[in-house]
Amino acid sequence: MQDKSSFYITTPIYYVNDIPHIGHAYTTVVCDTIARFMRWRGKEVRFLTGTDEHGQKVEKSAIESSLEPQIFTDKVSERFKNLTNQFNITNDDFIRTTEERHKKSVTSLWNTLLKNGNIYLDKYSGWYSVRDEAFYNIDELSENNKGEKIAPNGSILEWIEEPSFFFKLSSWQEKLLKFYKNNPNFVSPKSRYNEVLSFVSNGLEDLSISRTSFKWGISVPHENNHVIYVWLDALTNYISALEYPDNKSQLWKKFWPADIHVVGKDILRFHAVYWPAFLMAAQIEPPKKIFAHGWWTVDGEKMSKSTGNVVDPFKIISEYGLDQFKYFLLREMRFGKDGDFSEKSLVSRINADLSNDLGNLVQRVLIFVYKNCEGSIPKPDKFLKVDNLLLTEMNQTKDKVIKLMDEYLLTDSLEEIWKIIKKCNSYTDNQAPWVLKKENTSRMNTVLYVLLTLIKKISFLTQSFIPDGSHKVLNQLSIPLEERSHEYYDKKLEYNTSIPEPEAIFPRIDKKI
Repeated sequence: MQDKSSFYITTPIYYVNDIPHIGHAYTTVVCDTIARFMRWRGKEVRFLTGTDEHGQKVEKSAIESSLEPQIFTDKVSERFKNLTNQFNITNDDFIRTTEERHKKSVTSLWNTLLKNGNIYLDKYSGWYSVRDEAFYNIDELSENNKGEKIAPNGSILEWIEEPSFFFKLSSWQEKLLKFYKNNPNFVSPKSRYNEVLSFVSNGLEDLSISRTSFKWGISVPHENNHVIYVWLDALTNYISALEYPDNKSQLWKKFWPADIHVVGKDILRFHAVYWPAFLMAAQIEPPKKIFAHGWWTVDGEKMSKSTGNVVDPFKIISEYGLDQFKYFLLREMRFGKDGDFSEKSLVSRINADLSNDLGNLVQRVLIFVYKNCEGSIPKPDKFLKVDNLLLTEMNQTKDKVIKLMDEYLLTDSLEEIWKIIKKCNSYTDNQAPWVLKKENTSRMNTVLYVLLTLIKKISFLTQSFIPDGSHKVLNQLSIPLEERSHEYYDKKLEYNTSIPEPEAIFPRIDKKI
């Protein structure tokens, strides 16, 4: 059983038949933000991402590229590693399903399911999507204008008949329904929980979990003409990265069950139905939560290669900045809902929120302190009611943000932080230290000290969301690197501490779009 002081979060493992786009960037940034925040709180975090490298679609793409599948996956997997590097992602591990440690875990899980009487050999016939690596029931299908069968998401289906091993999914229907009832927060948001509940309540059929029509995958033990269904293979990454089946492993004992698997809504069924069924059948505790986020559109249109509107995250950060793009992703799409990307909205967010609100607050206060307080933090005098009220509200904001982040409400957390930022700007305008400089330097010093304290605390909270900019602000306040965690939140600023000459943190973007 997992220790309460530890925290395990995962992205889905990304399919190497694709190249990283805004959807991959969003999922990874969300997980990174949560991981950073939990570390800031003092938890021991394990953050996993990686690549899903088996299956018919990968084998087909490798052949089209005239490459061996392993060489093809080595090449494409690097693109996703590059995403974690360029986006300054703090993952603790990067799992690849072609690794031996993963193959060992998948084989062990298969043998356990077989031993427990959950696998049998039969013949499969049905509609299959190569793109999704998924089978679809007849009541889910429609036809396109060419008469082809298509899945609900538009992928073209083909009829498949072949020998297959099956997982007795149907026998887990009532157990899954009981599990959902006992764990109403297992799937978020609530609309997705209801979707899963409805799907399972309508009845489950046994699941085909092996294929013989292609070879690129993990072989079924003692049945080399069968490869293990790519989703049983892929889902196991969450435990293979914790050294399953070694139940004495410190990683396993400390971090399983996972606190949260973050996935796109298109792969919810695999994670919220198949995955807990596999685990329960193997007598392994399911994860605590599956959080399914929405999809990105681009300028109101569905993102697709055919329309040429796929957003390249590397290009965006090179032009606008990493923190700027992260902030946009987290603020623009409410976690669990769909979101729309446009360069115009991105520039608007950067200028209004980061430059005008936060950047302006930091810049004008720090420059004023540097020029008028001999480049050091001033000594405060008596605090007035207006000072104490704002400082109290700042601490209440921290408590709200912690509560919201415990519920994975990232956008709401940012909204709370920005409310206090706006109040700090109003306080600056109303207290007018530039006027106090002529009339009451003692009061000026107090106002500036209050503002510096507020900026420090705001930066403590924003570290997880916009880490580079937040650390630059804390550097300008001369806060030691080792004193930026939650336990130092209330530590008072030491007056007379020298500060460096301030630099702009979030410059305004002057670009017409």
